[in-house]
Amino acid sequence: MSASTAAAISVAPAPTNPRSRVILASLIGTTIEFYDFYVYATAAVLVFPHLFFPSGNETAALLASFAVFGAAMVARPLGALFFGHFGDRKGRKATLVGALLTMGIATFLIGLLPTYAMVGWLAPAMLVILRLAQGFALGGEWSGAALVATENAPKGKRAWYGTFPQVGAPLGFIIANGLFLLIALLLPSDDPTRPSDAFLEWAWRIPFLFSAVMVIVGLWVRLRLVESDAFTKIVTTKKVAKLPLAAVFKSNWRELILGTFIMLATYVLFYLMTTFSLSYGRAATDAPVAGLGYSYTTFVLMMIGGVLFFGIFTLASGPWADRFGRRRTLLWVTAGIVVFGFLFVPLLGAGFIGVMVFLVLGFTLMGMTFGPMGALLPELFPTHVRYTGSAFAYNMSSILGAAVAPFIAVWLWTLGGGSPFWVGIYLSVMGLVTLVALYLSRETRDLDIER
Repeated sequence: MSASTAAAISVAPAPTNPRSRVILASLIGTTIEFYDFYVYATAAVLVFPHLFFPSGNETAALLASFAVFGAAMVARPLGALFFGHFGDRKGRKATLVGALLTMGIATFLIGLLPTYAMVGWLAPAMLVILRLAQGFALGGEWSGAALVATENAPKGKRAWYGTFPQVGAPLGFIIANGLFLLIALLLPSDDPTRPSDAFLEWAWRIPFLFSAVMVIVGLWVRLRLVESDAFTKIVTTKKVAKLPLAAVFKSNWRELILGTFIMLATYVLFYLMTTFSLSYGRAATDAPVAGLGYSYTTFVLMMIGGVLFFGIFTLASGPWADRFGRRRTLLWVTAGIVVFGFLFVPLLGAGFIGVMVFLVLGFTLMGMTFGPMGALLPELFPTHVRYTGSAFAYNMSSILGAAVAPFIAVWLWTLGGGSPFWVGIYLSVMGLVTLVALYLSRETRDLDIER
């Protein structure tokens, strides 16, 4: 080998991730994550109260189903600590692959579960175990995807790149609910408050089993990633934290607290607009706890219309956050969420047009608050604890916001005698908490991502 050839090899740049690979790898994982969430959330409303939680009281069965739904949120911080530890010590790539595999296997197995009629209380027990496995995997998925996007982003475009993992939420919603909707159309029910017998007997399993296809595609993309320069730098300079959790609690406890509450209003709005609104929209107008009385098919189509705005404004929020700053953008959006909480009754009581305005406005605010989080939460933490810190804050917020939101919403809905007034007030109060956290935080737009 000549000296010139050896010199050329010695200065050859390290492999990097092409822009298309970064976008696809961060997008596809969160799409699968939210697909799995929406599949479970939809089944929690349509299927599980009938098949896994038999009860003479429909509200009690629904609450039991939502309790299992919320159980996964409790497992998420544990997953955040587990995957965050390995993500900060061993790298983002292998950790993301492990999280995706865990999620995919748990979701697939839910589609194979026996029902209560087959094995009694063993059925909901197994559902709880697999739901906890889903939550454990979700604890490491989002943060890793956000880090892949932001640590590989061009200068000045971190918030824009950070929106791509966030777009997985509306895409997952459309795929999951579109599949459930297609099945419901092929197997129609004569009772608008209950799926058809064929749907309950076997067809509900299809969306869960279909997740295996999406996981295979996601694995193929992620196995082709290389580590970001930010992580490679801390490896070469031997700054890898031995115990990332201890390090982040010692040096970045303030950011952990602020990040948790900055995300709170986003989580509450997210679950109210998806899980609760589907329950409220489908409940009969003359039921003990009255709702809007729409059929499942009609209301899901209405929700999909609103989710389109979710996707559009998630992407739009990135350039705004890059231009005006994450904190300033989110202060205005969160103030809008507070106001939106007071509009539940007038909008939902105004017929079809009012309900559509409610869905479009709510999902628009959802996109505008969710989009910047893909950059903001990772930017709060230095590289050597970024995976652990951002994952823990994100998933602790899932307990305070997501785990209890459906349960509290149903309770407040019942308390209001069918009126969503107190549900809206609940959202406004959570928005005020987030406003305080944002006010106490600092702008992260110009921070060095390799620090």
